[in-house]
Amino acid sequence: MELKKFFRETEEEMKKALLAVEREFSELRTGRANPKIVEGLRINYYGTPTLLKEIASISVPEARLIVIHPWDPNVIKDIEKAIFESNLGITPSNDGKVVRLVVPPLSAERREELIKLARKIAEEGRVSVRTIRKEVNQKLKDLEKEKKISEDERFKAQEEVQKLTDKYIEEINKVLETKEKELQQF
Repeated sequence: MELKKFFRETEEEMKKALLAVEREFSELRTGRANPKIVEGLRINYYGTPTLLKEIASISVPEARLIVIHPWDPNVIKDIEKAIFESNLGITPSNDGKVVRLVVPPLSAERREELIKLARKIAEEGRVSVRTIRKEVNQKLKDLEKEKKISEDERFKAQEEVQKLTDKYIEEINKVLETKEKELQQF
């Protein structure tokens, strides 16, 4: 039946809205060490600009520590130079074999800014889900006008769409709650 396809497409669209929120949340710096902070840095490797992740292993042994272990110890100075020039606000230290970066904690003001931004991102996600619901409900009304579905089928379908809407808005709220806790921890 056409309605099953309708629900599947609706759920896929709502899932995309949730994934977009999760992706944007992953890009918010939380004061927690994350290899993504440095893996895209370009290092002058024997005269060739090279991505850090291509010349070293990057690990996070502790919540606020990034350890960079270059495969060639001769590039440690170049790695430190690239980190300084990147304006990350993180001072590297090395022991001749590895470079350590201690990620500083977020200030209270920055933490509040990030929480506000996370709430804004979540609200945009909820609006996307509601917009999808509105468009689908309009399509259902059009199908009823075209006599492709009955009034009862439309009402049942709208109830299903509302259940999907509630489900994905709840998912977005859970992701936001988790992100807020993460931002408040560090």
